[in-house]
Amino acid sequence: MASTSQAPNSGARTAHPDHLGHVIFIAAAAAMGGFLFGYDSSVINGAVEAIRGRYDIGSAMLAQVIAIALIGCAIGAATAGRIADRIGRIRCMQIAAVLFIVSAIGSALPFALWDLAMWRIVGGFAIGMASVIGPAYIAEVSPPAYRGRLGSFQQAAIVVGIAVSQLVNWGLLNAAGGDQRGELMGLEAWQVMLGVMVVPAVLYGLLSFAIPESPRFLISVGKHERARQILEEVEGKDVDLDARVAEIEHAMHREEKSSFKDLLGGGFFFKPIVWIGIGLSAFQQLVGINVAFYYSSTLWQSVGVDPTKSFFYSFTTSIINIVGTVIAMIFVDRIGRKPLAIIGSVGMVIGLALEAWAFSFDLVDGKLPVTQGWVALIAAHVFVLFFALSWGVVVWVFLGEMFPNRIRAAALGVAASAQWIANWAITASFPSLADWNLSGTYVIYTIFAALSIPFVLKFVKETKGKALEEMG
Repeated sequence: MASTSQAPNSGARTAHPDHLGHVIFIAAAAAMGGFLFGYDSSVINGAVEAIRGRYDIGSAMLAQVIAIALIGCAIGAATAGRIADRIGRIRCMQIAAVLFIVSAIGSALPFALWDLAMWRIVGGFAIGMASVIGPAYIAEVSPPAYRGRLGSFQQAAIVVGIAVSQLVNWGLLNAAGGDQRGELMGLEAWQVMLGVMVVPAVLYGLLSFAIPESPRFLISVGKHERARQILEEVEGKDVDLDARVAEIEHAMHREEKSSFKDLLGGGFFFKPIVWIGIGLSAFQQLVGINVAFYYSSTLWQSVGVDPTKSFFYSFTTSIINIVGTVIAMIFVDRIGRKPLAIIGSVGMVIGLALEAWAFSFDLVDGKLPVTQGWVALIAAHVFVLFFALSWGVVVWVFLGEMFPNRIRAAALGVAASAQWIANWAITASFPSLADWNLSGTYVIYTIFAALSIPFVLKFVKETKGKALEEMG
């Protein structure tokens, strides 16, 4: 499932001002899937220690419960495109909304550890669907002149969703007297944290009924008249609707369905460009970024920070994540993808190395020494900032641009799968590694951040300002 191709002069078309507000509403409604992506991914941060205590499990089992959602993510991402091509983008959003609702209710009211894990997989499937359907739908309904800016709604919604989940967790923890297992609304606080996601999930479902189906999908199933109506809604009456429909049909007929076998070649199974995409995806996760979003409350509590403050620090980290994302959106087209990636890697090495140094000190009365505590806290925020302003955005831009047209869809699928696998590896291993040696764990993440620099310098080519047809 790909976005509509444009004719060479299509970038000159602009939406009539009267229609722009409507288009922004449509894109924002679709981006609610991204908000839920971010919210559901990070809300578990507030429940980690409570789940450990409630079910009396060790670090290895706890990690599997936290990481198991990523299995659902991978399956959802792999199947969403085909589902959307068969039943439409809007129906796909509605299915994702139902899955988010079911996951939230099930996770808030688990009978045992096994069904909590099952509801996590359901939520992961919804995340995977939202990660694919949102950007594709927005690209397909956006006027060409506004496509880039409207497309950024998805990433912005993800980081806002992460921040809001941490803010809600912090508020609920305070309401429960600072105890993750304290009573709140007849449940333990962590259960309410997981259940609150019902609210944005229901809103997402309702909004899906207020936005139109993608013109591209409608044309693919022969509903040309409805497609014309929607194109008029989003692009204005001045557009030659027959020409637009013909353009979309022509682009769809031109597209080649790339398959896995198209990626094979070279001396190491895949073509070199595919390995570079896999490398970018892997490095994005192997620096340990999701530790900051899945385990930050647990991390701070392990070095003596009280639960309420640890939840607040998780929220401030999420705000820094938003700031960094905005910086990346401003500069990715100005200074280029490759320089931004290198700047980010250098900043991450510094932040992670300082964290490793701070965590190497023995705790005093259950806490890090004051100086080391402040260094760890500031360094964690520096790490997230440099990740967000670089690899958090740049990798997705690279993956969308770097592959030749004939293999783009299949190569993107392989690279995205590598990202979920690396994400799972980091998420599943952190609790056990932290029990082994917290400082040593951050040394490992520092090494990966350092290795990303020569990788980008040697293997990754700049894609700024190049047409997709130039990628070979």
